[in-house]
Amino acid sequence: MNFDYNEEQQLLADSVRRYLQKDYGFEQRKTIVHSNEGWSAKVWAQFAEMGLTGLPLSTDYGGFGGGAVDLMGVMEAFGDALVVEPYLPTIMAARLLSASRKSEILSAVAEGKARLAFAHDEAGARFRRDHVNATAKKAGSGWTIDGEKKGVSGAPMADKLVVSAKGPDGIGLFLVDSKDVKINAFRALDETRSADLSFKGAKAEKLEGGLAAIEEALDFGSALVCAESVGAMKFACDTTLEYLKTRKQFGVPIGTFQALQHRMVDMFIAQEQARSMACLACSKFDFSTDKNDRARSISAAKIKIADNARHISQESVQLHGGMGMSEELKVSHTFRRLTVIAQQFGDADFHLERFAAL
Repeated sequence: MNFDYNEEQQLLADSVRRYLQKDYGFEQRKTIVHSNEGWSAKVWAQFAEMGLTGLPLSTDYGGFGGGAVDLMGVMEAFGDALVVEPYLPTIMAARLLSASRKSEILSAVAEGKARLAFAHDEAGARFRRDHVNATAKKAGSGWTIDGEKKGVSGAPMADKLVVSAKGPDGIGLFLVDSKDVKINAFRALDETRSADLSFKGAKAEKLEGGLAAIEEALDFGSALVCAESVGAMKFACDTTLEYLKTRKQFGVPIGTFQALQHRMVDMFIAQEQARSMACLACSKFDFSTDKNDRARSISAAKIKIADNARHISQESVQLHGGMGMSEELKVSHTFRRLTVIAQQFGDADFHLERFAAL
């Protein structure tokens, strides 16, 4: 299997990485995280100018028609820089809107003028994708939604929400204006902004798609966070190696101690395994014609990524000593993001059960 990007993918990944290194350093990120908004409109506009917001969208809406493999380099760069802007929530929701051909909204997303979020998770779901208690009722020519959604990533910044709800024909998708929803925003463990949502007769528009579309969107998100984790793991490995080369005990760098060398090698192997599994997940999502094969491969990748994310994040902190958990070091924030990725869209136990069932 060829793990190398093609020329266009590599050029885009390099361009994104250069921009983030120059204008999205750790200190700039801290300023964004602790701002009232929790994200940067200026950074978002730059993403749009670089074509990132339109990359996965059809050319019909001003996009480039890219798939998960085309987004891998972007997500790796985001993982390295710990980007907090709501990129993944927006493109996941946009993917669900594409079936209904909402050209005005999708064109606005591609231009960087609109942000979206996908509201699906509910209390007690434990990652089950068919666990939907929110209800949708017909109201004249439209619909209304009642219920609650929990931990919706990107919701505080979203202009529109794609919401799963149970209607007369089973689980469906609906478009809701965020102004019609009660939003209880909070900063998550990884410092991204999320929200618990309360719907009380919220006006909604019926969209195409049901549970199968939800499954596909969540697999899309799973494949991309696998790619994002690779960037975060690489940073954790690189910064830990640099620390071992410079930190001295007994007059010599601690990197000369054989026990620590062995642990560093294990981290590197885990990172390379994660890269391979992320490549598998993204390529299967784009090219597999068998939905069970796609789901099985993505769950397998998520299981391995969850295990390796835990291993690398914990080792990187431990090898830094007590300072590894300090706010001043980026590695502690990488630890948080990798911890969240291990749980995002289903933890290892959920995906192991799903893999076995398939």
